[in-house]
Amino acid sequence: MKNKMLENMILDTDSYKFSHYEQYPPGTEKVYSYIEARKPANMGNGNTIDSVVFYGLKYILSQFEKITVRDVLEANELAKNHGVPFNYDGMMYIATELNGVLPIKIYAVPEGTVVPVSNVLLTIVNTDPKCFWLTSYLETMLVRLWYPCTVASVSRGVKTIIKKYLDLTSDNSDTQLPFKLHDFGSRGVSCREQAAIGGSAHLINFLGTDTIVGWKLAADIYDADVKTIGFSIPASEHSTITSWTKEREFDAYLNIVNKYAKPGSIFACVSDSYDIMNAVKNMWIPRLIPIVKEKESTVVIRPDSGDPVQTPIDIIRVLLAELVSDVTINSKGYKVLPSYVRVIQGDGMTLENIESILKILEKEKISAENIAFGMGAGLLQKIDRDTFSFAMKCSAMMINGEWFDVYKDPLGDSGKASKRGQLELILNENGEFETIPYRNSSWFESVMQCVYDNGPTDILKRTNFNEIRIRAKVK
Repeated sequence: MKNKMLENMILDTDSYKFSHYEQYPPGTEKVYSYIEARKPANMGNGNTIDSVVFYGLKYILSQFEKITVRDVLEANELAKNHGVPFNYDGMMYIATELNGVLPIKIYAVPEGTVVPVSNVLLTIVNTDPKCFWLTSYLETMLVRLWYPCTVASVSRGVKTIIKKYLDLTSDNSDTQLPFKLHDFGSRGVSCREQAAIGGSAHLINFLGTDTIVGWKLAADIYDADVKTIGFSIPASEHSTITSWTKEREFDAYLNIVNKYAKPGSIFACVSDSYDIMNAVKNMWIPRLIPIVKEKESTVVIRPDSGDPVQTPIDIIRVLLAELVSDVTINSKGYKVLPSYVRVIQGDGMTLENIESILKILEKEKISAENIAFGMGAGLLQKIDRDTFSFAMKCSAMMINGEWFDVYKDPLGDSGKASKRGQLELILNENGEFETIPYRNSSWFESVMQCVYDNGPTDILKRTNFNEIRIRAKVK
């Protein structure tokens, strides 16, 4: 049964926000805040990601429901039992006088835009002076942008590295790249919504996914074309192999081959339930791969244990040595496995490990097109708000009709100093993003667009997945 409590938007905030309406100076009419990613992400081994892909706002704003009298009464009762004051009059004013519509205006960069850290990504201000407290009240929901932005940015960071090595070692970089990182993260997250949000963020950059709910969110919220959102292939898991028992391991693989080896098909088979090298050397190469070759199909051999860097490299080395008569050297001088066999490494993958694998292969004159990667928790779970230090801060207020700057500047932690005043993001004369004070006379220079003005604007409604992909493209 659905929990109706969770559908009450008033309750989707932090407890201490309930009391903040009492804490602003007398005469406060407007509160203006912004969101930014304050620092680059440290991905290990000297790798950093210093720009973020802005994504997820349309989904979050789709959760902005009208506030009803019932919502207000429910929240008021909860506050009494929870030990916090509640702005009954303010919330009831929205529910009755404003027909439940949130009186706020939001400007944001177009979704999919890749913006260097320390720049404004979104601004929000209340449009009704009686609701000055609402801007900050919505912080909890809006700061959750950190998650889709971070997943999209990490996925894009991996794409940048893979592209570097494909460009260097492959004749088919453009066609290979979209399928080189597969999302295996659905089971590794906390809930279905997280899988959907993170899974859709990954699909901005790649076409491979097993996170179906991410595919669905992209289709339902961002109008993605269901024929081009993302793809998967038939694949085995350990239970479908081990159910045949160790003695019949070969029969398990043969069953997979017989089911899926057809002209033009691709399928994957996990092969490390017992001894991956034995399976490759004594089962796949001499007895199973010839069938795959004859059927004009492709098998993707998947290790799922052992050293995450060394194991796939060892498998590729063996395949190259044993299938040498079918191995080709491309125009760039790198070895390419025959089209009927590839390798995917999906265990223990991080940006750092992926780069390590590709670097070793390149040194051995082995093309990056021989391998694909999968990421699970490393893509959708092993990140947090501090990865890019996302934050929403108040930077300006209007009191008794006069605007003034607001900021924080904590002693001993300059990284948490906030921006001042009303802000906009522009492309400067050098073609670089720059956050500057808002200038009404030159509003047309701003990259930011109004996406919510007492309700979603046409710009927000028209935001679609294909445009997001184009903006986020790795060049």
